[in-house]
Amino acid sequence: MSEQQKSVCEEKNFDSLFNTYYETATKYIYYKCGNLQQAEDIVQDAFVKIWKKCAEVIYETARAFLYTICNNALRNEFAHKKVVLRHEAIPKSDKDHESPDFILETEEFRNKLENAISNLSDKEREVFLLSRIEKKTYKEIAEITNITVKAVERRMSNAFINLRKTLGKDLKF
Repeated sequence: MSEQQKSVCEEKNFDSLFNTYYETATKYIYYKCGNLQQAEDIVQDAFVKIWKKCAEVIYETARAFLYTICNNALRNEFAHKKVVLRHEAIPKSDKDHESPDFILETEEFRNKLENAISNLSDKEREVFLLSRIEKKTYKEIAEITNITVKAVERRMSNAFINLRKTLGKDLKF
């Protein structure tokens, strides 16, 4: 290890990583899953994993490693949730004042939208959510994801094309 390379195992360096990336990683995962507690848990667990493997983590690539751990954990939780939801009926009794057709259409569209977003490639979904949910500019997204602004534009364009293919016939204005 050269003198200029920081060690993740040094507490001050780890604290710096945590203080720099905890909030943005939590928001990123929150916008993917919609549950703040779940997002916080995933990010905290990711930092625990980084600390346990600190000798193997290169400081300069720790952010990418953090996001990889978080994304994998979220994917695992989504896969588990799909299994649970297949065997569980969710009552909608709090919507008694709305027509059953409206409730059904709304639920169907929400499911189609979630599926359409989840069917985007990881790269397209990441850029789409950072832009539309986190309200980041293309330049900011490029910095976060370590890609060019042109690559961000291409991924957003592909995301829109794929969402339109999936949802275009169902969109009503």
